[in-house]
Amino acid sequence: MSLNPLTLVLVGWVAAALLMTLLWLVQRVQRNAAIADVGWCFALGLVAIWYALMVYGDRDRRLLVAVMGGIYAFRLGLYIFLNRVLGKVEDGRYQRMRREWGDQAQVYYFTYFQLQAVAVTVFSLPFLVLMQNPRPTFSLWELTGVLLWLIAVVGESVADWQLASFRAKPWNRDRVCCEGLWRYSRHPNYFFEWLHWWAYVLMGVGVSNGWLTLIGPVLMGWGLLRVTGIPLAEAQALATRGEEYRAYQRTTSSFIPWFPKRGV
Repeated sequence: MSLNPLTLVLVGWVAAALLMTLLWLVQRVQRNAAIADVGWCFALGLVAIWYALMVYGDRDRRLLVAVMGGIYAFRLGLYIFLNRVLGKVEDGRYQRMRREWGDQAQVYYFTYFQLQAVAVTVFSLPFLVLMQNPRPTFSLWELTGVLLWLIAVVGESVADWQLASFRAKPWNRDRVCCEGLWRYSRHPNYFFEWLHWWAYVLMGVGVSNGWLTLIGPVLMGWGLLRVTGIPLAEAQALATRGEEYRAYQRTTSSFIPWFPKRGV
């Protein structure tokens, strides 16, 4: 049985909103708002699977896109849960927001969690568009997109692993990680996160409503570069790592990996 695309999107949004409400309650007890990021990831993966089960389109393509979206989302969600939530003190960025909001913190956090549910709905649209493609064979654009997806997900996974390994060593406490991919970018994980969304744009070339796949890289790029990604991460890094991080800023690309500057 297939459902109307609008109905699928609305059901996905309601489910994500309910999950985020539950996680907001958990946050009230645990006082760790990073669980919202975990919820966003897992909700997005589940919505992708929901679409694959209920939308009309080529079965193999629905399965492929669901696997791509699921692996991306569940891997990232598990990484955040293990490294920022489970047994961890709340990330400094969320601590600062909690202090600034004061007595109204829980009201603002509830709004923030619900905005995550809206974001799940918006970022799930590229999956839905691709899954509705009835073409029985994969195009060259789609195969190229899958290759780009593989490069991006592996790149983000490696960057996350390198950072986690660096921070796991006690002598690296409050030190700047500039090893591996982090030697070439201050935020290689963000770069590969953004690159991942371009894979769906390639897969959407020639597809009806394929322009909607641009939602992913455009909004994710805006968020990472201007809103909640790099600006907050850099402010926190400067507050905790000071002059060492300022030197890192002077020598290393902020986003797109490139060779570090010499003689600075």
